[in-house]
Amino acid sequence: LSLDLTGLPPRREEYTHFLSDSSARAYERAVDRLLASPRFGEHLGRHWLDLVRFADTNGIHHDHFRDLSPYRDWVIRAFNENLPYDDFVRYQLAGDLYEIPTNDQLTASGFNRLHMIIDRGTMLPEESLARNVIDRVTSVGTAFMGLTVGCAVCHDHKYDPISSKEFYQLYAFFNNIDATPETGGRSGNDFKRGLQQPYIEFPSPEQASARNELQTNVAKIQKQLLELKATVGKASNDKAVDENVAGKIAAEAQQKIKQLESEGNTLRIELSELEMLIPAAMIMKERSELRPAHIMLRGAYDDLGEQVDRATPAFLPPMPEIAGRAKSRMDLANWFVSDEHPLTARVAVNRFWQQLFGVGIVKTSEDIGAQGEWPSHPDLLNYLAARFVASDWDVKSLLKEMVMSKTYQQSSDAAPEQFKSDPENRLLARGSRFRLDAEVIRDQILATSGVLSNKMGGRSVKPPQPAGLWKSVSLPSSYPSRYVADSGDQVVRRSVYTFWKRGMPPPQMTILNAPTREDCTARRERTNTPLQALLLMNEEQYLKASLEFAIRALDWKEEGRLAAVYETITGRVPDAQEFEILQKALKDFEVLYRSHPELTAAFVNQELDGTHQSQVIAAWAMIINTIYNLDITKTRS
Repeated sequence: LSLDLTGLPPRREEYTHFLSDSSARAYERAVDRLLASPRFGEHLGRHWLDLVRFADTNGIHHDHFRDLSPYRDWVIRAFNENLPYDDFVRYQLAGDLYEIPTNDQLTASGFNRLHMIIDRGTMLPEESLARNVIDRVTSVGTAFMGLTVGCAVCHDHKYDPISSKEFYQLYAFFNNIDATPETGGRSGNDFKRGLQQPYIEFPSPEQASARNELQTNVAKIQKQLLELKATVGKASNDKAVDENVAGKIAAEAQQKIKQLESEGNTLRIELSELEMLIPAAMIMKERSELRPAHIMLRGAYDDLGEQVDRATPAFLPPMPEIAGRAKSRMDLANWFVSDEHPLTARVAVNRFWQQLFGVGIVKTSEDIGAQGEWPSHPDLLNYLAARFVASDWDVKSLLKEMVMSKTYQQSSDAAPEQFKSDPENRLLARGSRFRLDAEVIRDQILATSGVLSNKMGGRSVKPPQPAGLWKSVSLPSSYPSRYVADSGDQVVRRSVYTFWKRGMPPPQMTILNAPTREDCTARRERTNTPLQALLLMNEEQYLKASLEFAIRALDWKEEGRLAAVYETITGRVPDAQEFEILQKALKDFEVLYRSHPELTAAFVNQELDGTHQSQVIAAWAMIINTIYNLDITKTRS
């Protein structure tokens, strides 16, 4: 199973087989531009967010708001900065255990906090803790080992060489978090900010200075209040002081106390409002005293068997023994990215291949164990994994090698015999053809229409969606219980920044097979349903984008306008037959809207800029909407 890092063939200088030298150089320059673009991290990051079950709510029952956006932003930044994959793994598994951890390392350790978490009082804390830790271990197993280790929670794995004892030895690495196993209650700023201890904050210099000043002033007032109350008490108890004088002192003091209390309340409100604006990230933190781990008989948290120490499955290379201390998550992370580990590089390479080609070299990217599908090209998988490790885990270099390959640059056009003999293209004799993910489809509609915002980072945003969807899954005490859409540029941010409620994820995504992110998902399904077509034809933002594009396109020269619109959306010029069909449809739409002014007014509404006739805008918007719904637009081919 080990990777042979010696004797690797030299990196190929000639990648192309059908492009001219000048075209090949242009293609490579385009690849380099894409790898250098900040959009790269946003695109690659969303696949990782599926894998680590990133969401903006706790899931389960009340499904309260939980802000983990700093972790998402770190993932995007890590891919953009080409953080070596071995450090990418270390930061997430054990970022909090560096000697002097950076904010990035601490934020990345929030990987261990991404599991669903139940509301306090819903179940016993011991059961909540067990569920949380089991989720961490099974997610680590899928993300870094490509194995269904969760099958060993109740009994020895039936197919892969992982015993129940070995599962709980892994469990022992992750059950020592210094935090309560449930949410922290339903009041206070932490609840409103979507935070649960432990966490770190990232105030700007101005915010830090303002908070320090407010806290100092609140403390001063508190001190003054104590002194005044002491003065009142002393005056009323001092028999040497005349009663009238004492009463006067008390009255003046009470008036001052009332004034100070009012000032203190005002300052505390200001402090609370300021704290609500300060970004923060939930992190992992170890307890000072190790919590013991036991085998849970048949997976029951309250039926404990043998106590176990931290260790890794015996069928994999052993973790070095650590003298004088217990093994840590950092030791585990280093073991995962050691040269001897046979799985980590292969699993990562297989997923990157899947992202580019639609299907992994091992199709079952979530399970490369005995029940997974055998790799279609095992030598290729081994070569790429060895190359990945030898390059110091350089993600961008790996992806560039893949997209510069002859295999990637193939056309999906092929003879019917090829489709019959290899319908799933497992032999890679032609280019991969598959429907694009929901986020890509939405983002390209917003981008080509000219409305997409390129703002990066920050809290998740809420684009418009049909009313009442959250009502069906939210309890009255859920926070938030109602969906309130954002406005302005916030609603046209890239899809990776969309608010993800586990109980009701964005329908624009799930209808096109995005996961709920309740569990670790390594591979999305791809279905083909009428509901998907209805979504793309009728979704509010997509229609509005078509109108925006129509108004913009009408400022272009009339000659060549239709072809330019088609090329902007699809990336190629329409052939004669396509052009004729679209031109006829455009005329038909214009006749329709001229003869139905009420329909035109309802469709175009306030989008008129006073320059173009509303029926013309409507006709062009429908043509654009039609092109957005073509197979070529939503399919990688």
